Amino acid sequence: MQRWAQAPVVAKQLSQTKTSRLGVQEKQNVSMGPRLHVEEMKLDVSGAAFALDEGPSRHVQVLRMQPGEGLRVFDGRGREWQAEVTEMGRKVVQVRVLHGIDNDRELPVRVTLAVGMTANDRMDTLVEKATELGAHAIQPLLCARSVLRLEGERAAKKVAHWQAVAVAASEQCGRAVVPQVLPVVSSVGWLQQAAQMGQEGTGQPTGMTLAAPATQPASGGSGVEGTAVNEAASGGWQARGVLSLRDAVPVGRWLDGLLADQVKRPELAMAGSMGTGRANWCFFSGPEGGLTPEEEDLALSGGWQAVSLGRRVLRADTAPLAVLSVIAAAMEA
Repeated sequence: MQRWAQAPVVAKQLSQTKTSRLGVQEKQNVSMGPRLHVEEMKLDVSGAAFALDEGPSRHVQVLRMQPGEGLRVFDGRGREWQAEVTEMGRKVVQVRVLHGIDNDRELPVRVTLAVGMTANDRMDTLVEKATELGAHAIQPLLCARSVLRLEGERAAKKVAHWQAVAVAASEQCGRAVVPQVLPVVSSVGWLQQAAQMGQEGTGQPTGMTLAAPATQPASGGSGVEGTAVNEAASGGWQARGVLSLRDAVPVGRWLDGLLADQVKRPELAMAGSMGTGRANWCFFSGPEGGLTPEEEDLALSGGWQAVSLGRRVLRADTAPLAVLSVIAAAMEA
């Protein structure tokens, strides 16, 4: 029990960003209409009217909104504005920005979930719930035991679909940041490059993992601006965990150790945060059937910490969400 009592205090010490409660004005704005994601390049924050894309326009039309009614728009990179409808067209809706809204609902750490792709609609659910729980990025992996096998154009289309799921989840949950769903890669190649980057002191694969705002859309034309950053610019991950039973530590103890270590060494929390004041963490888990011994060996030999989630066997789409839930509950309580 002492762990959970102390964790919020420790998390507060880790975060160097200014935290503030919703003011009276923002509380009023929260109820002012739906939230819509608008790509930064299509936003006009000068106060002039601009047209929403067909999808958001259709959403406003379905709600039967009228000129003068309020809504909120956000760019997926952390910025949000109060806006109002100015014109309802047959296919296009015109809106204009009124003023900015202070909206920081991100976790104190930036968590990348590297997950073995799950079959059917389970990956959709994983992306949706990971977005709600505060994931920073999601790395789909093709593992040896993956039922879902994607490559080429099919993989790009799936990534674009999952990115759209993340956008919708961000609109619903109140986040102004949309997690980036990264291109599908093989688990072995990804782990090998992660190990190589770790030996060079950068700690993550080039172009495969940590997401950051940029000016080009993600692979597959997702419509969310962002690209995987070069590991030299990011500084790599300050924590790496893999779901495994080999000499594994319980997830709560793993989290305790991370928080305690970063309080003792605050430079770790700031490293690679690119000015956000948030450390970068990654958690790796397998698909249905779990990771193979070879995949586990590769991860553990590369410096990943084996983490367990208790005595029960969790589904492939449940395990990464459980880890994210523990981090969110401990650091935001």
